[in-house]
Parts: sequence; C-alpha cells; structure tokens
Amino acid sequence: MHPSRLTAAVAALALSASLATALAGTATAAPKAQPVPPGQGRSLALAAADGAAASGLDELRHGTDEELVRTSVTPWTNGLYYASYERTYRGLPVAGGGDAVVLSDSSGKVREVTGAPAPAIKVSTRAKVTAAEALTTARGQLASVESASAPELTVLLKGGKAVLTWHTLVVGRTAKGAPSSLDTFVDARTGSVARATDKILHADGRGYHNGNVTIDTAAGSMTDTSRGAFKCGGQNGSAYTGSSPWGNNGANDLVTACVDIMYAAQKEHSMLKEWFGYNGQNGQGGMVPARAGLSEVNAYYDGTKTTYGRAQTGSNQLTGIDVVAHEYGHEIFDRTPGSAGSSNENGGLNESTGDIFGALTEHYANNPNDTPDYTVGEKVNFFGDGKPIRNMYNPSLVGNDPNCYPQLNSGTEVHAAAGPQNHWFYLLAEGSNPGGGKPNSPICSGGPSSVTGVGIQKAGKIFMGALLMKTSSWNHLAARRATLTSAKNTYGSVECNAVKAAWNAIGVPAQSGETDCGGTTTPDFSLALNPSSGSVQPGASVTSTVNTSTTGGSAQTVQLSASGAPSGVTVSFSPSSVTSGSSSTMTVQVAAGTANGTYPITVTGTGSATHAVTYQLSVGTTTPPTGCANSEHTYQGSLTSGQRAVQPDGSYYYSATSGTHVGCLRGPAGKDYDLYLQKWNGASWVDVAVGGTATADENTSYNGTAGYYRYVVHAYSGSGAYTLGLSAP
Repeated sequence: MHPSRLTAAVAALALSASLATALAGTATAAPKAQPVPPGQGRSLALAAADGAAASGLDELRHGTDEELVRTSVTPWTNGLYYASYERTYRGLPVAGGGDAVVLSDSSGKVREVTGAPAPAIKVSTRAKVTAAEALTTARGQLASVESASAPELTVLLKGGKAVLTWHTLVVGRTAKGAPSSLDTFVDARTGSVARATDKILHADGRGYHNGNVTIDTAAGSMTDTSRGAFKCGGQNGSAYTGSSPWGNNGANDLVTACVDIMYAAQKEHSMLKEWFGYNGQNGQGGMVPARAGLSEVNAYYDGTKTTYGRAQTGSNQLTGIDVVAHEYGHEIFDRTPGSAGSSNENGGLNESTGDIFGALTEHYANNPNDTPDYTVGEKVNFFGDGKPIRNMYNPSLVGNDPNCYPQLNSGTEVHAAAGPQNHWFYLLAEGSNPGGGKPNSPICSGGPSSVTGVGIQKAGKIFMGALLMKTSSWNHLAARRATLTSAKNTYGSVECNAVKAAWNAIGVPAQSGETDCGGTTTPDFSLALNPSSGSVQPGASVTSTVNTSTTGGSAQTVQLSASGAPSGVTVSFSPSSVTSGSSSTMTVQVAAGTANGTYPITVTGTGSATHAVTYQLSVGTTTPPTGCANSEHTYQGSLTSGQRAVQPDGSYYYSATSGTHVGCLRGPAGKDYDLYLQKWNGASWVDVAVGGTATADENTSYNGTAGYYRYVVHAYSGSGAYTLGLSAP
C-alpha cells in the first residue's frame, strides 16, 4: 500500500444511492442499510440534481478520471434545493473551474444549472515536492505568519492548463506590515508558487456606537456557543472575559467594541434565518470569530476571522452595524458555492455583497442610533470630513465610482467596482423614484424610464438565492442570470421583471438562456447514464439506463444514438426516443471475437439541444479473481491503470451500529491495486483504513462507530478485473 497515492479524499457525498448503481459488474447482495435522504421531496430533488451533474452539464463534461461530487445541499423556499458540486481529478480537488450548482424542486425537476467552464484535465498526480517543502515556500510569501493550513494536493486550472499543486491558506503580515491571507498554490513538480491570491478584503467603516443593546454571550466570556462558538476578543484571539453588563459605552473601549461587533453579527445571523431561511453566515449555523483593537485604520475578513481597527481620526473603533455586517457579508460570499474569485470584477461583486448585507442588517436591526440607509461610512467620519465612503443609490456621488456596468474595466479598484451591483440592489429594493423621503436613483443610458422596487426584504432574499448559484467564474452577467432565476422561483413574474428592469437600468445586458419572467424558459434537458461503465466478455452483452430530465421549458422528445463503438460492438436503445423526464435501456452487445480493451462510447441525446455523455466499456477482461468468499457482500469490476472506483456500486453504505468493517480486495496477478475504507465526517470522506501491500491483493479491518462508509479501489499500476468483498456490522 502506498499512503501518498490517494492523498485527498473527495470533499463531498457521492451520488445518491438512487442514481449510483453498479459501476462495473454485479453485486451478490445489497448492503444491510442504505442511507435515505429525509423526505421524498428532498430525495426527488437531489436525484434530479445528481442526474444533471452525471450528464456532464455540457461545458463541464468530465473525463474518465474526473468526477463532479456534491459538496452541499441548501433547502430553499417553495420546495427548492440548491445542490453544489465540485470537480475532482483522480480523487483530488480541482480549483479554478469546473464547479457547478443545480437548482431542483421537490417534484424532481431541474430548474436551473450554472457552471464554471473548465478544460479537460490530463496531469500526473505524483508530487515531486513534499507537502513540508510546499508549506515552507507558502509561508515564505509573508514576512510573518500567524497560521497556515495543512497543504492539500490539488489540481489548479491556470491559463487553460492543469497544474498539480499543494494548496494552503497562509495568514499573517506582508513585509510592509499589512495584514494578509494568501490562498497559495505551490507547484508540486517545480516547487514554485503557481498562484497566490490575497483573501483580505478591506472594508471602510461606519459609526460604532449602537447604544445599550442585548447580546448573547456565555456567563463569563464573550462567546456565543449558539452560533458556532462565535466569540470576540483582542488581537491574541482569546475571547474577552468578565460579566454582564459588558462594556462602558466608551468610544475606544475594546470590550465595548466587542459589544458592537457581537450585536451586529448576531443581528445579521438572525436576519439571515428569519428573512431568508439561511443558516448563519457560514451556512452551517455559525461564523468566524472576531478580534477588536487593531491599531490601524482598517477592518477586514481573512477567511479565518474578522478584525476591526480604529477610524482615521482615532475617535472611535470601526465597529458599526454595517461595518461588521459588511465583513461577515464577505464570509457569506466566501462560503457560498464558488467561494471568492481573484479578478477585479469578482472582487467588486464581493465588496458589493458586503455593502448589501450591511444595508440589510441595518434595516433588520432598525436601531435608532444608526437608522437604516444605503450609504456606507456616513456615521464614522472616516476621513474627518463627515462624508460617506460609498453610496449605493448613486455610487458616482463618492469618488466618482461607476454607476453603470459598462464603466467597469479590468483595472477598476474593487471598492469602486462595487458600484454597479450596489446601484442595482437599491433599484431592486426601492426603485428609481421611491418617494417617502428616500433618494431617487439615476438610470444608465439605454435603460428603462423607471424601475419599481420590491422592498428590501424581497430584494435580499432574491440576492441570497442567487449567491447559492454562484460558481468560481462569478461575474455581473452570471449574477443577472442567477437573480432572475432566484426571483422567478422564489416569488414570481412581478419580482422577476423588477430584477430584469434593475439590471437593464445599470447596463448589464440580457444573457442567453436566462429565465423568461413571463413564465417560459428555453426548452432543454439533461442526460445521464446509470451505470456509466461496464465490463463484458466477447459474445455477451451489458446494459445501462439512460436517464433524462427536463431542465427548461416543457418536456420534449429526445432521440438517442451512440457513436465510437469498436468493431464487433453494437449499441441499441429501448425505446430509441423518450420524452424528457423518462428513461431508456441501452444494450451493448459484444460479438464473439471482439478485441479486448477499454472503449469510450459516446451516447447522444438530440432534441431542441444536443447533449452527450460517455460510457466506458471494458471488453474481454479476465475473469474477476476469487478469494473473498467469506465476505458478507462481494462486488466486481474492472479498471485500467490509474483509474479508481467507488464501492458498493459507486455509492456508499450506512452502518447503524458500531463494530468491525472488513474489506477484501483481490486484483489481477502481478499488478498493484490499492484499497481504502473511507468514512463521511460530515464535510468530507476521510481514509480510516488502508491496505498494506504493494500487490493487487489487500485486506482492511476497521472498528468504527455508526455512520456512512465506502470503499475506494485504485488501480495504481496495471489493469484488469477485481473482486471486492466487504463485511459490515
């Protein structure tokens, strides 16, 4: 066994058991217990989403060594579910493209698919540089280091090419003393830095003083265990201790600063839950900790914490409602699908997201000491001139920031680049001429004559729903399409048309395939195979189910065909055409005398659009070896060198009790196969047992608690058939 060969566990749940049947061969029996997602509606929604992902998502069509794995599921209103997917290559995570989100409903219909296009990957997964060497290089990018995550072997897509790298996050200070949080990729072949992006997002502040407020803390510590151990303290990272009442209303008293921080962050947390049904800033009920007392004119989020300094005049700490909510808005952007990107446009959208959540939290809190508005920094007197630092209803009033999307370019500073989306949000929430003492908002050239707002709560929920469709290639055009989808599915045509008018008003053009607010969408469908590979001897046949799903408009007729079959192999479909949402059985007949080998067969569905998926056919592999007869269940398959398979049947099993899990792998003689037992820890698959030989015959034994388990078989060297036996408590 070679422990370094499968160094990164897939950070997501495998395809649902309802979709992932045998990858290869036939199992003698099903595991005792298979996990079933709670609620039939959820099951149907995720089955539809996984089917769309398995179809390749068109531009995200992946090769035999690649997978799209589900990383999170977020329930939404009206029976909707957002399922996010990340790309992996030979079990390693892929950064820089290939991620996707599928929006599906409880009837099993796919409502929308978004994806970040990525090239096909072909790269060695053998690292020449060790993790320790890469960590030293990454840490060397900063003058001082506070923390660094353990390097993870990752495939980075850079300039259209795949690069094997070690990925780590290094937090510290630059040579000039500025705070930094470097998302660093070190080339695992050369040891050079392939990419380093600073995640620090500096925010401009507001007034700090919220008056006498109620906050949630422990009895003797500024720690809130009800929100994921959220805490606030000084620059050493420890929570302040003491007792209630906390603080003394002092402008520069740091415990008072933490009162303001905790008040605003907790209000934002409550707003997310009560207004949007979203579970905290990190999506899992909590948020990163906070630190007060930075001796700089700054406030920032770095991926691990938020930090707050003082105003330029030194008159107060930068801990106003919208400063804090802005910083935690960065966490929302970072922890929704696609994370944070590296371009100025993506950075501008990130800064705008912070401003939007600042405004939302102000409106939710409705604190008389900081009445709700759409300007940023007007209370804190940041520069000593009494002026705000950003303006959402008319960005050009501050620093001549751009109001309109066409004004942006690749060099627009990220805070200024927040202008167009800030402007869009105000128009959506309040309209161009809201009345009631609220300011009018201009409309860019070519836009509608006026825009009618839908209210800030609806606008916020539409925006939050769109963030749940974000991918790594997020830009204004993608945001337009996602917010239209969010508005139509969350509310209806009126709100959808308001979203469209607001985007038109800032000059973001219509996008191909975007939601038609009138109630129709472009007809489309997805295609998936179950299983997506199979092994067969000459003179025999193998079958697979072709699943289709309607992803846009009404159901349509899909004509099925196949190409790329080798001589002696015929492919037929029963029926040969289906209505999208239905299935067909594909039969692959292999004539006697067909040459042994592994062949990719392209299965194509043709309707209003054309979609294709790949079926991997293995012909004439040797009879699977024996030797696991004492196992409770056995599974058989065939791999080519470098390939991996997940068992049982491409999925996982559930053990309801503690006990011993025994694995038995028997592979082709003279070859080197590896066996891994993995357990789901709630966020990723983790190796809990590995085989111990450098042959194709390996055994594992693991005494574990109740939970989800799966086996990974890896053909490290050589090809051929294998038998896997497993016994579970």
